[in-house]
Amino acid sequence: MATAIVNARVFDGERVLGEPTVVIDGGIISSVGEQAPAGADTVDARGATLLPGLIDAHVHTGEQALALALRFGVTTELEMQGTNTGNNRAHITGNDAMADVRSSGMGITPPGGHPSELIPKDFDPREHSENAGGRKPGGEPPVMPFSTTPEEAVAFIPRLVAGGSDYIKFMIDDGSVEGHPGLPMLDQATLNAGVAEAHRHGMLTVAHALTVDATRMAIEAGIDGLAHLFMDRPHTGEIIDLIARAGMFVVPCVVLNASMMGITGAEFAADPRVSSRLDQAWLETLRSSFDRYPQGDIDDVLASVKALHDAGVDILTGTDASIPVPFLGGLAHGASVHHELRYLVQAGLTPTEALRSATATTARRFGLDDRGRIAPGLRADLLLVDGDPTVTIADTLNTRAVWRRGTRLPTPRPAPHPAG
Repeated sequence: MATAIVNARVFDGERVLGEPTVVIDGGIISSVGEQAPAGADTVDARGATLLPGLIDAHVHTGEQALALALRFGVTTELEMQGTNTGNNRAHITGNDAMADVRSSGMGITPPGGHPSELIPKDFDPREHSENAGGRKPGGEPPVMPFSTTPEEAVAFIPRLVAGGSDYIKFMIDDGSVEGHPGLPMLDQATLNAGVAEAHRHGMLTVAHALTVDATRMAIEAGIDGLAHLFMDRPHTGEIIDLIARAGMFVVPCVVLNASMMGITGAEFAADPRVSSRLDQAWLETLRSSFDRYPQGDIDDVLASVKALHDAGVDILTGTDASIPVPFLGGLAHGASVHHELRYLVQAGLTPTEALRSATATTARRFGLDDRGRIAPGLRADLLLVDGDPTVTIADTLNTRAVWRRGTRLPTPRPAPHPAG
């Protein structure tokens, strides 16, 4: 049976349309602004805003994390290191109880390079495999593209493509921001060769780069997008111009940068609209932080986001959420997308511009042509919230309903926003 959503303010991923009737049928949006078909199930959304399902452009995920993300209206997660590649996610693609996912597979890095330094020696990842990076029994083992030479990087690209990677990620990190200076790192020649080979295969390329110098390497190599924003120094007009002229997109992951600087998510977690949807492990994680770069300045990061945006660079919403452990703290799947949207507005984007960064802009840059907007023929991935987040960005947490491929998520309404 078709569902007609009526009387909602509609943000279509680009702009506010007013209050057109949106009809969903068979998992897709069948019409916008037309009369509802006879017999349609009607959802009166008066006082609410209908948005495309949100997209998190940087996660490390698994089935439980994907289910948690959907609870917050995040209908797609883009994995930037993990095993949920095209060959391993059939059980996710057809399951409307969890967010959809795309994945780079494992990022290209030297042996012993990032992210090996993040994991304590006594940590057992098997205990958390269902939250991030878990592979279903019988799934294909991941390609581990450890590369120290151009020839090795080139040879791994077709293997990653054959393994179902949706895009290719390169790690450019000497460990200085994480407190491990001198970490093995891709050199420029290896990076250049790998990126060129990925492009020869028609693949989008993204780079992990936390410093200005690493960002310069990514630009020289022709990387399509940055999965992080540098945090080691303030921006200059030159680096902003180089990124803009290269046509790159940037996923700032301000929530991650804040966490690296020791800024926890405790204040955000205190909001009952957040805490009511997280279990104790995730709450403890959100209230913690990475705390590996306390000398950093979050105001510098916010100023860099604003400068990039003003220069016409596409800003995408991402979080780097992974698993519920305090040493990877300050982040939680789904919830941190809403936190990141607030940071983007704090940086100087308008609420509408921030919402674009979590919907249409991310879909366009990652070639997800079937989502990210509210338009006929697209997936019925939708988020209905009370209030108007195009004016007050915090209203994105006022969840009234979530649909994934037209299936409404049976979640109770969260606690109300605290007074004041």
